[in-house]
Amino acid sequence: MTDTQINDTRKAELLSSVVEHIDITSFDARPIIDSMGKMSFTSRDLARATGIYNQMLADKDCSIFLVIAGSTSAGGCMDLYAELLRSNMIDGIVATGASIVDMDFFEGLGHKHYQALVIPDDNTLRSLYIDRIYDTYIDEEQLQDCDHTIGKIADSLEPKPYSSRAFIREMGKYLVEHGKKENSLVKLAYEHDVPIFCPAFVDSSAGFGLVKHQVERAKEGKPYMVLDAIADFRELTDIKIKAGTTGLLMIGGGVPKNFIQDTVVCAEILGHDDVEMHKYAVQITVADVRDGACSSSTLKEAASWGKVDTALEQMVFAEAGSVMPLLASDAYHRGHWRERVKRRWGAIFD
Repeated sequence: MTDTQINDTRKAELLSSVVEHIDITSFDARPIIDSMGKMSFTSRDLARATGIYNQMLADKDCSIFLVIAGSTSAGGCMDLYAELLRSNMIDGIVATGASIVDMDFFEGLGHKHYQALVIPDDNTLRSLYIDRIYDTYIDEEQLQDCDHTIGKIADSLEPKPYSSRAFIREMGKYLVEHGKKENSLVKLAYEHDVPIFCPAFVDSSAGFGLVKHQVERAKEGKPYMVLDAIADFRELTDIKIKAGTTGLLMIGGGVPKNFIQDTVVCAEILGHDDVEMHKYAVQITVADVRDGACSSSTLKEAASWGKVDTALEQMVFAEAGSVMPLLASDAYHRGHWRERVKRRWGAIFD
């Protein structure tokens, strides 16, 4: 057997267990959340956070933003987020580029994430073109297909500035025509006019494809498309101004968390002194506030900046992959989403 055949066999062994994404419709977490509400510590925090999310869903005036940082999509929450969108339980998304491109769009193209049942030396993984996220594997060759697809989409567009929302909408359109997964968040967002913003979009697999697009166009002496980060902020602030009452369901922290919170301040700068702070806010994170983590603030601290109202906020210090299925299943089965009107905030930019 040749070295190439040995490597192919070893790679196939390591990429043999596909991550299966949890289905929040298949179980009813309401009894668990009800019981946790009678406990203490993180259990009670989670029950209160779930109650606040249900209040967001029951509030007919509230637009809800799902805010994602970290790798929960790769770890098994991808279908969970898709179900929130499909069932009209969220009205907009702010996320890291990795969550949207390397994870969701990647699977939308037909690729998979894999459980790392064995974790050999990471140099060995590199030699096999396997990327590792904690105990999850990605085939680097498949990820490069994602990179090239992003470049291909960029090549097809008119060479002008695009917000990340506008470009991700083109990604969703591409998946409608060429995708291999029905419940991709990017695809569903396109179909339901739910805007997705990635304020640090090129810090992801998209960055490689977009750089390739610009370099090749420049070599040919042709104009190229660019991402307009200011348009991201302007568009998201415009939605906040029009939405009025808003609620945040935040997984992790980082740039997405601060970006959505800053829309309140930006609206004030634009002269909208009557803009409401985010009325509801839930954040699930393991970041410790003592070193200035959690994007340097808890939700209560954000109130001093005029971003978040403190009456209906809850921090949950837990690994999101272990608690989001309970929160989301509870909210799905309580069914407040059935009475909600679709906002279709993405359509206001057409």
